[in-house]
Amino acid sequence: MNATGRVRVWDRAVRLLHWALVVSVALAALSLVDALGVPAWHRPAGYVALVVVLLRIAWGVVGRGHARFGAFVRGPAATLHYLSLLMRRREPRTLGHNPLGGWMIVTLLLCVMALALTGWLYTTDMFWGSELVEDAHRVLAWSLLALVALHVSGVIFTSVRHRENLVKAMIDGEKNTRDDT
Repeated sequence: MNATGRVRVWDRAVRLLHWALVVSVALAALSLVDALGVPAWHRPAGYVALVVVLLRIAWGVVGRGHARFGAFVRGPAATLHYLSLLMRRREPRTLGHNPLGGWMIVTLLLCVMALALTGWLYTTDMFWGSELVEDAHRVLAWSLLALVALHVSGVIFTSVRHRENLVKAMIDGEKNTRDDT
């Protein structure tokens, strides 16, 4: 904790991987929009997203503090308890990810991995032209966009609810230590 009552929550690796994933997913999605995109960027951006996810998973295992999955992924009972408190507007402020946010992170990472896998499978001889793989890739892509929208909504909701700027915290890595932020 520093003299201003702020503490480092997210380390540099977590923040760089977070923003690299944001950029690579956005680039992969936007590369398919005719007016904006460069289709040749879609595949490399997807592979970059996969590498970022794999690095984040590794860091979630070997990193320290709030970077570790064990610090923010809670079991079903704890997550449901947090949800019940949230519904009654009595949820506690958390320094790292809250239990719902933790599961959102896991879901986003798994969705990006599945999206990259189906994208790669579509380039293989065995699955080239497979409607099943193409449909799965499309469903995963739309699911990822929905999850991103939910994630951003959760960040905005939590930022307003607990009067703290979570986007700033994901940039500088720091949050106030006090509960009355």
